[in-house]
Amino acid sequence: MNSRSLSVRLVAWYAGVLTLVFVLLGILTFLSLRQYLEANLLDNQARRARQIADTLVAQVSRTQESNLGAQVENLYSPEANDRFIRITRADGTVVYVSGRPKDARYDPAQVPAALGARTTRHLQLPGGSLLIAAQNTQGRDGTGYRVEVGTSGAASEATLRRVLVMLAVGLPLAVAAAVGGGFVLVRRALLPVERIAHKAEEISQHNLSERLPVVRSGDEIERLSVSLNHMISRLEDALRSSKQFVADASHELRTPLTVMRGELEGLAQDGSLHRETRETLGSVLEEVDRLAKIVENLLALSRLDAGEPPAEWVSFDLAELAATTAEQMSLLAEDKQLRVSFRSEGTVRVQGDRARLKQVVVNLLDNAIKYTPSGGQVSLNVRPEDGHAVLEVSDNGPGIPADALAHVFKRFYRVDGSRSREQGGAGLGLSIVKSICTAHGALVEVRSTPGEGSTFRIRQPLATELRG
Repeated sequence: MNSRSLSVRLVAWYAGVLTLVFVLLGILTFLSLRQYLEANLLDNQARRARQIADTLVAQVSRTQESNLGAQVENLYSPEANDRFIRITRADGTVVYVSGRPKDARYDPAQVPAALGARTTRHLQLPGGSLLIAAQNTQGRDGTGYRVEVGTSGAASEATLRRVLVMLAVGLPLAVAAAVGGGFVLVRRALLPVERIAHKAEEISQHNLSERLPVVRSGDEIERLSVSLNHMISRLEDALRSSKQFVADASHELRTPLTVMRGELEGLAQDGSLHRETRETLGSVLEEVDRLAKIVENLLALSRLDAGEPPAEWVSFDLAELAATTAEQMSLLAEDKQLRVSFRSEGTVRVQGDRARLKQVVVNLLDNAIKYTPSGGQVSLNVRPEDGHAVLEVSDNGPGIPADALAHVFKRFYRVDGSRSREQGGAGLGLSIVKSICTAHGALVEVRSTPGEGSTFRIRQPLATELRG
């Protein structure tokens, strides 16, 4: 899974926010529950303290204090009910204090006296917490008393622990379930985007008539796919117009170039011309021939791009075609004192347009011969390999720089523009090779080491594989 994908980032953001919200909600719930339980316990103790103060303490005088303990024990049974009760005078003298509760969580005698006018306290004792509420009152004779009633917080703490366990277990499960659901929803929401991206990868200049799938959802994705389809339509129109212009211009230029070449050749044969004039005419003829080749290549490319109806595909021996082509090109190699070698491993049958595939071999050999220095060697190999026919053209020329390998099949691209022009190159030969190979379902690639040479490799399905 790509950690930088939109779906992963959305789910991660959603999971982070959701986890934070759940954690904050859990903390708020826990604190609110703890405050509620503590406030409820203190409120109960305060009511009991007021009850003791109003019904018992307010009815006694200082001389009757000894009876308070018995009355409290009789009415409230603090030890049996795990309750703390203490009555003190205003001067701090303890009139009554309850005994140890039955669970012996704390010792009432060790509970510190209240300081100031606080009416509620939450004490943390060695045996546990104790919540105490106090009520100030006066006896019958005006003596001031302070009634304190408390109870253990063990029950509320046990409840809080259970809630904490539930939150600790439930929150991760809730987050996991929510994140899982969110991931499914995000994937479903982005599935149309994946289909659009997949279809967009399939569209090239050869099938611009195809369109991206449009999801009728009424949202931004639908508007995006419709806008992209409109853009593809505009690109298709522009590319069609460009191809038509190149084809028409190339076709229209053929006739005047032919006429120019004929006129110049006839003029060059005039014996009355000076030598310098004939040399100039020869140079012009070379440029006209070069321009004619460029026009022919452009016309060939425009036909290939337009998907011209190919000649009837036939099954033929690629090795035999390569051998005859190498023999024909060897005359050109001899002018540069190059040696063209050919090697094959028996019959290698492919299916396709024989004339176009011959053009591939011619262009590759011509390219190798042009850029290989005198005394070098060009080799042509054809062999079957894993159900494919492999054709390789290698040379020991200057090679191609690494940064130029990705561009050699582009139109009008030349590694060394000035030298290519001197040798008659226009940067279209390899583009034609690429287009023909694509039309035949073949793969063309290049390997090169500067200073050691280059190898162009074509891999095309064998005829039996193509039919099967």
